[in-house]
Amino acid sequence: MTVSVIQPSAMLGMLGGGQLGRFFVIAAHEMGYKVTVLDPDKNSPAGMIADVHLCAAFDDAAALQVMADTCQAISTEFENVPAETLATLAKSTIVHPSADAVAIAQHRIKEKTFFKDSGLPIGPFVPVTAESDLPEDGDMYPAVLKVARFGYDGKGQARVSNREQAVAAFLGFKQEVCVLEKMLPLDLEVSVVLARDVHGNIAAFPTAENSHLNGILDISIAPARCSEVIKANAQELAKKLANSLNYVGVLGVEFFVVGNQLLVNEIAPRPHNSGHYTLDACVTNQFEQQVRVITGQALGSPHLHSNAVMVNILGDSWLYSGKQVEPAWDKAFAHGNLKMHLYGKHEPRKARKMGHFTVIGEDGQAVLNAAKVARSELHVGE
Repeated sequence: MTVSVIQPSAMLGMLGGGQLGRFFVIAAHEMGYKVTVLDPDKNSPAGMIADVHLCAAFDDAAALQVMADTCQAISTEFENVPAETLATLAKSTIVHPSADAVAIAQHRIKEKTFFKDSGLPIGPFVPVTAESDLPEDGDMYPAVLKVARFGYDGKGQARVSNREQAVAAFLGFKQEVCVLEKMLPLDLEVSVVLARDVHGNIAAFPTAENSHLNGILDISIAPARCSEVIKANAQELAKKLANSLNYVGVLGVEFFVVGNQLLVNEIAPRPHNSGHYTLDACVTNQFEQQVRVITGQALGSPHLHSNAVMVNILGDSWLYSGKQVEPAWDKAFAHGNLKMHLYGKHEPRKARKMGHFTVIGEDGQAVLNAAKVARSELHVGE
């Protein structure tokens, strides 16, 4: 398969202006490319540093025409960009990932069904299109009811212990199509971020260990503190999934570890929060890989050169005793092996991702300890 390589100085396109798009713009600029960002928010983090910011809706015909006319390749940082937008742009220019792949990731029932049909291990689930689909009390409970579309960072989800609670949650979601997922006795949550190019070459970053608070990723540890077998199996399952999907781009794959069994939880058709450690601890980071894939350049090495712990910084760090205060940045920066990344969002809000930091070093436990100390020091008055 012959693929023309897009050389530096070309204009690339990014659908979405959040922090993932911002890191893409940074990576593209460092590699010599220009970027047009499409995002309806005039204060979008990526739009503020892009060469061109099209401040319009993701389905705005005029804006899409500008992208089609000026961008030699386009990607996305946000899975809820309409798949139709990707399909429309693909008629005129290079678009990765494909509309078909994104459409599967956008819908939890399609996603779970795809995993099952691909022979990937998954936990028990029930598609819910009507109240009558909710199972009677039994083995499916306790469970989590999730809206099939537009749920992320814990939004659109409800834990339920029985059918009565499930019905109430379903009605609370205005009877949107949902999926009911059985809650499992988790030992660990891990993820693999990989890049796959048009030739089928795959570069997978080391398996990371993740912990969440209120449905939002809190800490990622790389490499994961689990058996080599689990880490290797996660890599192989992620690669199998990417190949089954014929995926081109950067893909995040989340897993549950139950005993010695790995279960695929969900995928993200873009760089992933749990892959942020690659910015500081790997030879090539996930955003550079995204640029490399869509421009047809060779994939970079995913080699991990340091142990790493990534900590998300939420808007809560600005809130103390009901007032907005600036976090104690000087205390964080006093850690010489800490790398700070703030996203340029104009307003801190509770549970909003405002930035992250990564601590790197040779000793994994020492790195984790330092990361926890640094996080505690950010909170003024605590």
